[in-house]
Amino acid sequence: MKKVKLRSGFSMLIAIMALVLIAFLSSIVLSISSKMIKETTNQYQHEQAQLYAKSFTEYAIMALTANDRTQTCLEDIDGVIGDPNNGNGYRIRVRMAFIGNGIGKGDVSKCSSTRQLENNVTTTKSPLSAIIDVYVEYKDPDNTSGAWFTYHRRTLQKI
Repeated sequence: MKKVKLRSGFSMLIAIMALVLIAFLSSIVLSISSKMIKETTNQYQHEQAQLYAKSFTEYAIMALTANDRTQTCLEDIDGVIGDPNNGNGYRIRVRMAFIGNGIGKGDVSKCSSTRQLENNVTTTKSPLSAIIDVYVEYKDPDNTSGAWFTYHRRTLQKI
């Protein structure tokens, strides 16, 4: 009878060790899973920022081509998508500067006082071009009090 009691005690020890091992492996799997979810969320936000930057670049080009520069000069476009302060939205800022001919012609162009780059390389046949900078800012949804993440896209477009 002593051998039977000894075996049941040994079985209990093996069962406890197996439970501890399973709990340890479960905690490792849970940790890896939460890191993967966090990384997927970060990647999703970055990809969304890239798509919004491309979209707002195209919108700015469309707005520039439709704008009458003799009446008004288009320099900035701002937008908000969702609620960026709570980590589930984006702030978009579009800034435009001009290079080439068609700037600084007094009464003909209202864009003469806007942000310009030096025209050292332009000729009489050089077209008016716009440098479009798009900044898409977003916050980490898990840390809304933290810093803003910014995606920047720069485009040179002939007008």
